[in-house]
Amino acid sequence: MQADQSESAARECALELEAHPYRIQQIRRIVSAQLRYWRLDPLIDAASTGISELLANVHRHAKPDKQCVVKLTLDADRLTVAVADHDTRLPHLQPVEPTATSGRGLTMVEAMSDSWGTDLLPDDGGKVVWFVLRTPTRVPAPTLVPLRTAVPFEQALPERVPVPASVA
Repeated sequence: MQADQSESAARECALELEAHPYRIQQIRRIVSAQLRYWRLDPLIDAASTGISELLANVHRHAKPDKQCVVKLTLDADRLTVAVADHDTRLPHLQPVEPTATSGRGLTMVEAMSDSWGTDLLPDDGGKVVWFVLRTPTRVPAPTLVPLRTAVPFEQALPERVPVPASVA
């Protein structure tokens, strides 16, 4: 996660990860914490649901790898949530049978957001799938907390607690 001390960077959060199922819950927690910090509690459920759906799509469909970047950008009246991956195939809404057990992710994103879309990255670098949520009121700038150093996402996660051999 990169952080800068300028006001514009304080309104952006980016995480790089591999889209695996166990990571999705971690990202939801990080996104929820960031939105609470920005005083956007009313958007937590919609943003978390949308992120989950987009990351699940990366996990299921992206090729050649599952590497992706989640980026939150807060402007005065909207939150943009974007997921970029290396696959150049663009997702699209598709009709889903009422009894189908999957295939509703983008339909959910469309229903809960104010807008959504996809963009190809330059030089066949992949794509970005994004959605926008309107903020409930004009959001004040958060109080900046100086960061000594930025740490890579993997290092920011809590370490696993070893299980004693007698318990395992």
